[in-house]
Amino acid sequence: MSDEQGTRLTAAAALARLRAGNARFVRGEARFPTVRKEVLAALAKQQRPYATVLGCSDSRVPPELLFDAGFGELFIVRLAGNVLSAEVAGTLQYAGAHLKTPLFVVLGHEGCGAVQAALDVKLRGARERSRIEVLLQNLLPALDGVDPMMSPDEQLAVGVEANVRWTMHQILETPEARARQAEGVMQLVGAVAEITTGRVRFLDR
Repeated sequence: MSDEQGTRLTAAAALARLRAGNARFVRGEARFPTVRKEVLAALAKQQRPYATVLGCSDSRVPPELLFDAGFGELFIVRLAGNVLSAEVAGTLQYAGAHLKTPLFVVLGHEGCGAVQAALDVKLRGARERSRIEVLLQNLLPALDGVDPMMSPDEQLAVGVEANVRWTMHQILETPEARARQAEGVMQLVGAVAEITTGRVRFLDR
């Protein structure tokens, strides 16, 4: 995303904008989604989002609302469990190579159904339909450190955060991410959204 003067944001400035937008949303002071037709007309010519967000498909955690972001500000990829598939990796690569977004966010959320399903498969021998099983295979490695002796609620909370970190790890292992980090222009952060409040908690590395 460019600011009004057309200059690109740094990763740090993009992260600060996300934090500020989420704070407005939590306070009930969101500015969007009102938008003028002129804004859409300008965006038809080009898009310059300031952040790319890989989030879950859960209908309760739309990034645009959580971050109080307007049209053209966020490049968003959403699928169950915010997992990294080949198609998602290609989309992220497009965001980096062509849209030049400096900030990438992996956004999980409390009570994630995909993480819960993966825990049920891993710890309780549950079975899912074939296509869901394929999805869960991408999640299972993230859950290796989840203690079977924890309560189910603790397992889910730990699993959600572990899954965000696992996806981040996979992204950082790609040649493209390594190259962009070496350039010093890309930042990757993880975050977890609270379902009941909409507050987004950014994770420490």
